[in-house]
Amino acid sequence: MASTSAMQYLNPNGASVQGKAAMQFSMNGAKGLMNVLRTNLGPMGTMKMLVGGAGQIKMTKDGSVLLGDMQIQHPTAALIARAATAMDDETGDGTTSTVVMIGEALQQADELVSEGIHPRTVAEGYDVAAAEAIRFLNNRKVHLTEENEREMLDCVARTALGTKIPAENVEALATHLVDAVKMIQNKDSKAIDLHMVEIMHMRHKLGTDTQFIPGLVLDHGGRHPEMPKHIENCYILTCNVSLEYEKSELNSGFYYKNADQKEKMANAERRTVDARCEQIVELKNKVCPPGSDKNFVVVNQKGIDPLSLDILARNGILGLRRAKRRNMERIQLCCGGEAVNHFDTLSEDLLGYAGLVHEHVLGEEKYTFIEQPKNPASGTILLKGANDHTIAQIKEAVRDGLRAVKNAIEDGCVLAGAGDFEVACKVHLDHYADKKEIKDTLTPCIKAFGDALLAVPKILAESATEGGAAPALKHTLLRYHREGYGTDGKFGLDLESGSVTDPVAAGVMDTFRVKKQQLEATAVIATQLLLIDEVMKAGRGKAGQ
Repeated sequence: MASTSAMQYLNPNGASVQGKAAMQFSMNGAKGLMNVLRTNLGPMGTMKMLVGGAGQIKMTKDGSVLLGDMQIQHPTAALIARAATAMDDETGDGTTSTVVMIGEALQQADELVSEGIHPRTVAEGYDVAAAEAIRFLNNRKVHLTEENEREMLDCVARTALGTKIPAENVEALATHLVDAVKMIQNKDSKAIDLHMVEIMHMRHKLGTDTQFIPGLVLDHGGRHPEMPKHIENCYILTCNVSLEYEKSELNSGFYYKNADQKEKMANAERRTVDARCEQIVELKNKVCPPGSDKNFVVVNQKGIDPLSLDILARNGILGLRRAKRRNMERIQLCCGGEAVNHFDTLSEDLLGYAGLVHEHVLGEEKYTFIEQPKNPASGTILLKGANDHTIAQIKEAVRDGLRAVKNAIEDGCVLAGAGDFEVACKVHLDHYADKKEIKDTLTPCIKAFGDALLAVPKILAESATEGGAAPALKHTLLRYHREGYGTDGKFGLDLESGSVTDPVAAGVMDTFRVKKQQLEATAVIATQLLLIDEVMKAGRGKAGQ
């Protein structure tokens, strides 16, 4: 029979924390992570500076970026961070508030356990509260209609962006995001593929100069000085055909006896490539006859050598080489036409169309703008900023904003923001917990889950007020919701004036999907951590021990 010590210790070099100490260990990790991120919440939140081992500096208030770049050693904190970032990958928002709600839920549970309530009872109460909160959430949503859809989507975009970038950039950028998502939405299936929105950046001007282009911006230009720089009414040929001399795949040698044989060999090498160029020129002359206002553009995924570029330039054709594969797909969606892999059956039906193609030179970089397509199904958000920090900050916000607008369209509804749902749900759970059909042992647990939801409006109130006025503002908001319980009234926090306002009238709207996943994640992770009664860390001994 194995000894007691052998049964108790799987590895003498491991470490183990048991019982209440294990629960306290998990709660301390969750609270520590919550305290790190809580000051970042909301549009009035502060920023964090991350310093890398080699001296790299990054300033951000995006919870997903912070959790991804921070070195988190505590296992419970690392678990919460991974769960929150996984949710951000799906919904694009809600990372910081999820961490805050989980930490606050565990803090409320700690108080219940200290009063003698078993962790299993607390976990059961949290599950019941989360299920009821989701039912209440479904009754609280604001449906999108043809009349209010554009306005609500603008509000969602402004709310998502307002917590991450300066206020002066929010209004114009929110409009760009909604325009981009609506443009790429499939008219038949209503599907939205955000990969069809290209995000480009230029270190140029200010963040307020960021623009949305219903077309494409390519990060390269023509490679011949005589090619046109600004052309209108353009036929566009997209192809994946080599227009340069390619060496054979096998090792081979060519020998000649005199200069005439060398010249014949060189001409033979060029003959194939020149024939392809002549086919392009022939198609150009067919669709763009002399004297017309039509022009011709070739976008090639493979290379174009200098001699081929010279042939194209002499015939007034703009040739772009080494285009990215994803841009080749976007050009077809944006301008029409089909990409070709050979020139044997070239015809006008294979060509796309754009009203304007022009080149922009910024320092040593060249950008080609393809604008004014007939039926654009792909677009480009061109970010501008004076430095890399500004551009990175806007890019993170654009990523989250695009997903927020996409989620709102797919859900077909939105929610009032500014803390309205959290406080309303708290009041509802208080009423629900006092019902006769609810077990008396679960009543304090359900109310504790509602108290955990108040963490978000509490932090928002603290960031909007000074001199200890936050508790009074939170209680005022609670009073409004208690008085309006059972009605359609919506009350949130006005962070600029430090007062209670109607978030729908103020244009502060959240996405339904994010709130739902926050409730589910808070309940699941908090209950799982509550039921941990032992934390073990395995260790390996040295060789021979």
